[in-house]
Amino acid sequence: MRIGDAAAAAGATPRALRLYEQRGLLPPPARTSSGQRCYDSTDVARVRVIRTLLSLGLTIEDLRGHAESFDLLAADPARRCANASGGPVVRRRLAALDAEIARLTRLRAALAAAALRPAAD
Repeated sequence: MRIGDAAAAAGATPRALRLYEQRGLLPPPARTSSGQRCYDSTDVARVRVIRTLLSLGLTIEDLRGHAESFDLLAADPARRCANASGGPVVRRRLAALDAEIARLTRLRAALAAAALRPAAD
């Protein structure tokens, strides 16, 4: 299938598929004789896994270097990470999210305190 059809089947855009290919998350697809990208159901399943992982807060940079695992996750969506803690990538992302939550909590508290101060006349 062509890039537009594959993107639609995976819930993505053609631009996203090209980006995933460029960043090493997708292998270069087969090409037609006219040079158009040609995807199959395995590629679509891979893109769905990528999109799921991105929706969980991982970044494209987090996923780089782990593309070989996408087919395993596509074949068995219930598959879990190799160890109970989720591996170093997940631990780093959780730490980054915790730090961002703490930063936003401080920012919220500062804003709420400023809003409650009496106005200067």
